[in-house]
Amino acid sequence: MRRALAATVALGVAALPVHTAVADTPGPYSYAPDARTIEGAQSTTDAEQLNAGATYRSSIPFDGKLYYRLELDSRETAYVSATAVPGPAATVSYADGIKVSIQDGDGHRCFSGESANARFGATAGVRPITAWSSVSIGPDESTCRTSGTYYMLVERTSGTDSAPGRWNLELQYVSEPAVRSGGPTVAPKTWDSASPEALVGEPRSRPGGTGFSDARALGQGVWTGRIGAGQTLFYRVPVDWGQQLHTTAELGTSSGDGIVGSALVMQLYNPVRGFVDDVGAAYGGSQRTAGLEPLPPVRYENRYALADRTSAMRFAGWYYLVLHLSPEVAEKFGDGPLGLTLRVRVSGTAQSGPSYDGVAEPRDVFEVSAGDREAAASGSEQAGPRDEKTAMKLLAAGGIGTGVVLVAGLGVWTLVARRRAAGAQRG
Repeated sequence: MRRALAATVALGVAALPVHTAVADTPGPYSYAPDARTIEGAQSTTDAEQLNAGATYRSSIPFDGKLYYRLELDSRETAYVSATAVPGPAATVSYADGIKVSIQDGDGHRCFSGESANARFGATAGVRPITAWSSVSIGPDESTCRTSGTYYMLVERTSGTDSAPGRWNLELQYVSEPAVRSGGPTVAPKTWDSASPEALVGEPRSRPGGTGFSDARALGQGVWTGRIGAGQTLFYRVPVDWGQQLHTTAELGTSSGDGIVGSALVMQLYNPVRGFVDDVGAAYGGSQRTAGLEPLPPVRYENRYALADRTSAMRFAGWYYLVLHLSPEVAEKFGDGPLGLTLRVRVSGTAQSGPSYDGVAEPRDVFEVSAGDREAAASGSEQAGPRDEKTAMKLLAAGGIGTGVVLVAGLGVWTLVARRRAAGAQRG
């Protein structure tokens, strides 16, 4: 059955324009191909439900507040994120942004300690920005710990010179199960915080993606691409339990005159699109490097740390690098894209993760598979399917409905069965 499915998948993928290609000149934000459109409600009474493991598309008006409903089980941690995508003609200011929070049925805001606010900041360029929040359900009967109905609240924040207009949203809800047995409940106090030697070697070309869904996979090594003024590029790196991630980004030289403060911004997000850290760099025409400060190894108990950048390194999986080049660069250095060099180091030996009492949704979000490592080494846009369910999702995203795939698959299996039966009768 697996072989027949593999043959069906191979035939289907070869014939379909699957959304995996990454152009040399990235365009608008790429939404998840299986994202369902959902309407945010102005009241909790009318809030539509978000399902664990799913991604959604929505939009938010100027100064808007939107509610979405969550039905949480007795032992899970729910992570929700919202990526705001203003239109290309939008105008944004330093203070413009979004805020994400989770509330219980009594209106209590569940404090998660994470970066629930995202702003455009000094670059003031139109780009995707992402905020996240979480809530842990468990045996404790205190506020925001019991199972039941909760609400994700997405708020649009603005400054005194903000411009009106709707922003598009991409929403994601990830569920993490509880662990089977008690482990450390205190974040590690010490870890190797020394900066490693810079990676050297022949660079390999890897153009970036334009969203979380088509972020280009990177493994350890030196990678090059190009980034234009006002563009945002997405990359992703698999980081397993016990491993450390080190990254730097270098802008290449160009002709022109002047200097742009906060020209390049590099941000790191964890597997649930939670903000980890960022770094910025000015640009004056000569090469310029920006590197993230050393991050702790990925450990489950990091979630108990007070510092957000440590707490965010709490699970294995794909970590996302998001790079944005200020539109002001074009005013002083022309419209042509600048050369970009990324140096990625993943140090440490992969370790066993926690013993979860259940399955995460999406089921592979906190794992690093051999397929992930292969995708990172080859620079693939998508990791290989891990099971029939994942293969079906890929085919559906490529434009064939699940029903058509099933019919095609059943046709193949029926034909094989008939041929075997005919052969047995002849024998």
